[in-house]
Amino acid sequence: MPNIKNAKKAVNVQAKKKEINNAYKASMKTAMKNVEKAIISKDKKKAEETLKIAIQRLDKAYKAKVVTANFVARNKSRLTKKVNEMK
Repeated sequence: MPNIKNAKKAVNVQAKKKEINNAYKASMKTAMKNVEKAIISKDKKKAEETLKIAIQRLDKAYKAKVVTANFVARNKSRLTKKVNEMK
């Protein structure tokens, strides 16, 4: 346990940041999974709608510095490619 006042405060700040970051990450992962489910069910309209949401969530997570730019670019590309390959 920290003894100094600013160290105690830092622990609280880190806990709050962790909670916020976990929310961004969970939201992003759920959106990506929803796109995958739509692709598996072969529903192109739903896949396109969920892809838009997933891209927004990926961008928000990047803006909050939860994930890296390469992670965002890679996943946006993969999901978009899968949706575009659907008939």
